[in-house]
Amino acid sequence: MEKKEYSNGEVTVVWQPKLCTHSTNCWRGLPEVFKPKEKPWINPENASTEAIINQVSKCPSGALTTYINNKSN
Repeated sequence: MEKKEYSNGEVTVVWQPKLCTHSTNCWRGLPEVFKPKEKPWINPENASTEAIINQVSKCPSGALTTYINNKSN
C-alpha cells in the first residue's frame, strides 16, 4: 500500500502504512481524528490543525507526518 494523504484544508496528514508499528499513540491521543475501525480512518476535519500537528509529531515510527498546505491567493 502506498502512502495516503488526508487534509482538513490547512494541514495534510500523510500515512505510510509500511512504516506503521501500531503504537496506538495516534488514536489514543486524538481519537476524534484517528479512528482505526472506520474508513477513512483519519478524519483531520475533526480537530484543529495545531492539535493534529502536535499529535502526529508523537508518532514513533514516522508512519504519520504532516505538511502545511500552500494557500494560493
